[in-house]
Amino acid sequence: PAQLLHQTPAADHADSSVQVQPKSSAIVQRKSYVPASKGEYIITKLDDLINWARRSSLWPMTFGLACCAVEMMHMAAPRYDMDRFGVVFRASPRQADVMIVAGTLTNKMAPALRKFLLSNLPVSCSCANGGGYYHYSYSVVRGCDRIVPVDIYVPGCPPTAEALLYGILQLQKKIKREKKLQIWYRK
Repeated sequence: PAQLLHQTPAADHADSSVQVQPKSSAIVQRKSYVPASKGEYIITKLDDLINWARRSSLWPMTFGLACCAVEMMHMAAPRYDMDRFGVVFRASPRQADVMIVAGTLTNKMAPALRKFLLSNLPVSCSCANGGGYYHYSYSVVRGCDRIVPVDIYVPGCPPTAEALLYGILQLQKKIKREKKLQIWYRK
């Protein structure tokens, strides 16, 4: 029998009551991809394995240009402990696969940023997004996305360690959704 809501004790009729509808979940489930052959199944699982390895070992380069770098150091400290997510800061661009641009980017620093990019995934903090406090200065680049493509934008001046942590977690989700081998296999 259906569960009734707002039923009065004297109500004999079903029309004086409202039936309770089951709550729909807030999370909409996506239809999962069903591979058509064994080859597609192997490629899908290999893609998942590669994405798991990439997202579980993000090594950002410390590219601190201003006060945002202090929050980046705060994020690496024991309170937030980014090592538990596989994030280990590197000083060399050859060892890094993520670049966190933290601080105001000047015109003289822009070529160095472009040089370091190579195959990194840039995460941009607020001052690097739009120039920050020095937005109207002649020497400031008004957004590092004019120099390099940016994957994740982190708001705040300076952004809190929680915001930067959230940005890193969003980058991990973005990496998890990549399907490079599946796209290559279908060509």
